[in-house]
Amino acid sequence: MRRLYLLLPDVERCRALVNDLEGTGIPPGHLHVVGSLEQDLKGLPLATVWQKSELLHGLEIGIGIGATGGLLAWLLGRLLPPPGMEIGNRVLLWSVLAGALFGGLVSALMKHHEHNHRLARYDQAMAAGRILLMVDVPRSEVERTRERILSQHPEARIDVARKKKR
Repeated sequence: MRRLYLLLPDVERCRALVNDLEGTGIPPGHLHVVGSLEQDLKGLPLATVWQKSELLHGLEIGIGIGATGGLLAWLLGRLLPPPGMEIGNRVLLWSVLAGALFGGLVSALMKHHEHNHRLARYDQAMAAGRILLMVDVPRSEVERTRERILSQHPEARIDVARKKKR
């Protein structure tokens, strides 16, 4: 999937473009609108916390670091076992899972409020009243979608970025 970032001058043009894109078969779940707090975005497919924050990135990092920590804790338990205890291989699974869960939770809580760095370059435009529309399309449809958008909405500024697979 590729993500198209479109800057539009106002809410009305964004609504028109969203209706056009939905009419061409792009599902509402692939459209994500971000604007300033002063704008009335009712009825538009608003971006979720997943698109507006670093939550997913935080989860990925936290799970990796937590799982590594759990693995290291198990290894330490194997090398220096507590007196009278034997740390078996079954504990490996539980320590890695517990570490991944704890790391993912803590990191997600920290990143939940962090603004998505990919959207930072649009902050000034959105503060000035423009609307950001993110559209997720298959790689094979990027050019056709761009051409369709620009033919009907020449005022749109389009950037293309690769979307991570989930």
